[in-house]
Amino acid sequence: MNAPFDVPMDADSLNLMKFGIGQPVTRQEDPVLLKGQGRYTDDINLPNQAYAVMVRSQVAHGIIKGIDTSAAKQMPGVLGVWTGADLNAAGFGPLKTLIPVPNRDGSPMKTPVRYSLATDKVRFVGDPVAFVVAGTLAEAKDAAEAVELDIESLPAVTDSRAAAEPDVPTLFDDVPGNVCLDYHFGDSEKVAEAFAKAAHVARLPLISNRIVVCAMEPRSAIGDYDAASDRYTLRAGSQGVFGLKHQMADLLQIKPAQMRVLTGNVGGSFGMKGSPYPEYAGLFHASKILGRPVKWTDDRSGSFLSDQHGRDHDFTGELALDKDGTFLAVRLTGFANVGAYLANVGPLMGSMGVTRNLAATYRTPLIEVETKVMFTNTSPVGAYRGAGRPEANYFMERLIETAARGMGLDSVEVRRRNQIRPEEMPYKTASGTTYDSGEFSALLDKALKLADVDGFAARKAESKARGKLRGMGIGDYLEVTAPPTKEMGGLRFEPNGDVTIITGTLDYGQGHASPFAQVLTEKLGIPFGRIKLIQGDSDLLIAGGGTGGSKSIMASGAAIVEASEKSIDQGKKIASVVLEASSSAPTAASASSNWHKSSMAACRCRTMCPRRSMSATSTRPRPRHFPTARMSPRSRSTPTPASSTS
Repeated sequence: MNAPFDVPMDADSLNLMKFGIGQPVTRQEDPVLLKGQGRYTDDINLPNQAYAVMVRSQVAHGIIKGIDTSAAKQMPGVLGVWTGADLNAAGFGPLKTLIPVPNRDGSPMKTPVRYSLATDKVRFVGDPVAFVVAGTLAEAKDAAEAVELDIESLPAVTDSRAAAEPDVPTLFDDVPGNVCLDYHFGDSEKVAEAFAKAAHVARLPLISNRIVVCAMEPRSAIGDYDAASDRYTLRAGSQGVFGLKHQMADLLQIKPAQMRVLTGNVGGSFGMKGSPYPEYAGLFHASKILGRPVKWTDDRSGSFLSDQHGRDHDFTGELALDKDGTFLAVRLTGFANVGAYLANVGPLMGSMGVTRNLAATYRTPLIEVETKVMFTNTSPVGAYRGAGRPEANYFMERLIETAARGMGLDSVEVRRRNQIRPEEMPYKTASGTTYDSGEFSALLDKALKLADVDGFAARKAESKARGKLRGMGIGDYLEVTAPPTKEMGGLRFEPNGDVTIITGTLDYGQGHASPFAQVLTEKLGIPFGRIKLIQGDSDLLIAGGGTGGSKSIMASGAAIVEASEKSIDQGKKIASVVLEASSSAPTAASASSNWHKSSMAACRCRTMCPRRSMSATSTRPRPRHFPTARMSPRSRSTPTPASSTS
């Protein structure tokens, strides 16, 4: 936007030009992190704090015959040693999965009960069976090594395909054949007909190997029970404190109002830190008995065992095409490994997650997915970096490349031929999703031009002359984001003129402060540098869907927009009192453009308001000066396309 030099620009207009939505701004959240001034969970130490260390199984599968804690209890500085029997006697609940996926016959999937500490069997290397609490971390580590485990080792199975074979060891008595879920999507008869009449079928094994998340910041938590208020405070890395608060309340078997979750900076997660873990119940058990906070921090080796892993899918993919290379049907058949226990969304990735994203940017009339989701003697598998979305796109792209080579066609041309065209929008896919817009071929062409694909042959020859290999891969990526959730958009006007956004998503590496501030600057004209962000205190939230599934700006952004609209209306009413003018005279547009004046009036009013000490929590009424909006129906999940070449 260019303004004539002879037209004066006021401060608000200049602010919008520089810091509004879409403007390139310097991220205000980065300097603290770059200077090493971030505050992560392990940086926090509370007065009179004790330290916990977990005792884990060293065998993948076995019957627990006994746990001898007597020697450990006599070690210097030890305050207590507890096992699963102690936690069960205290009445803690089980760890639960949040997404039940039905079997192909409509029956519920198998969800064996998992408590925080194993009591009957251990089912993977790293399965926690006890924990030690001591005055120092070194004392707790020494005592943990003194706990003696008597475990009768059993045969183990670690591969999902092998777990489905007859006569293999079973992990749970009530889960025959180790099958957690027998998933099926699609019309088998129609898909079979399409393959029967196909001129060409591309078929290949598709392995998405298991991944250890290995976040920069290992998991850490502090459990602090306050007897005077009968409240439990968890300080831990998370992906959203509001959801974790309710999950923790369920785990501890308490009312949500008794639970508070605090999250500071988070050094990576992308699914892994999104739910309660076995260690958390033990921290509160010890804190309640000892009357002091208890801290636990995993080390790097321990996190490889205790953290949820990602991926681990073993499919056979098939793509049916006619003689011109037009897609007729795609079929995936195989296995997904959920590990020894179900994580919070454990069965999702290899079932519905793959199904909904398999079509990607392509016209695919028929889709069939058959997945056996299997229990194995490995660390549990949870959501990580897309939760089935990248896997499905990878599967489709591999099938396209294989089909093009088999038919002697150019793979780019096969993609163009099958990509959904703009005039076909809105387009309903075979998996049931609807794309409202997209220019996929134009996006592909732009990516090819930016990558200088025409010059690739010369670069390949030059590399070969130097004894090097050079290849090219194309990824046409489209993902279905997570569904819309209730989200809070709180605006708190501070006495010094700053404005604080309070919302229930959570920044664990994405960088939320700057884009959220840009939304508010755009809508209300508030100076970019005067906007703060709070996400990590569950006591300040009345709703919150957390961060995950590529939806933060849709959820929090939409809530901030609605809160801004309410603020304009409230600001006009406040200004009408302070300025002794009619509140109906200004339009919404003029109120927005003159926000600086009305917000200052609102701030002055707030400092004199008898209700100024009220805070917006789930247990108190919202004050007039804290407008809140939830995600509106129009702010729905939409596919997010992108193309890349290398």
